Amino acid sequence: MVFLVIDDWFYANITERFTSLAEDLNLKPHSLRVASVECRMTEPPFVPRERLFEKQRFFQSIHKHTYLKGPMDKITSVAIPAALAATSIALIAQGIYNMSHGIGKKE
Repeated sequence: MVFLVIDDWFYANITERFTSLAEDLNLKPHSLRVASVECRMTEPPFVPRERLFEKQRFFQSIHKHTYLKGPMDKITSVAIPAALAATSIALIAQGIYNMSHGIGKKE
């Protein structure tokens, strides 16, 4: 059994979409029905809401690409792929040099 915690707005929106979907498919609207909805908090949040809203405002105000907004994102999104690309290009160049000069052949 799966429990889904949703708020009232989401419940109203999803039931409206189900009803319009049923009308589009020429189904009876009561054939698509949400079994039960429980609208309560299951556990306390990890971060206070005010701090979360503050971080959301900060990240939405930054005019960078989405994958470069965090403090360590430049390392994971730019530096590591660039290092891997440079290493692979160097190894390919070394292999081409060795093949053209006959170095490292097995007899």
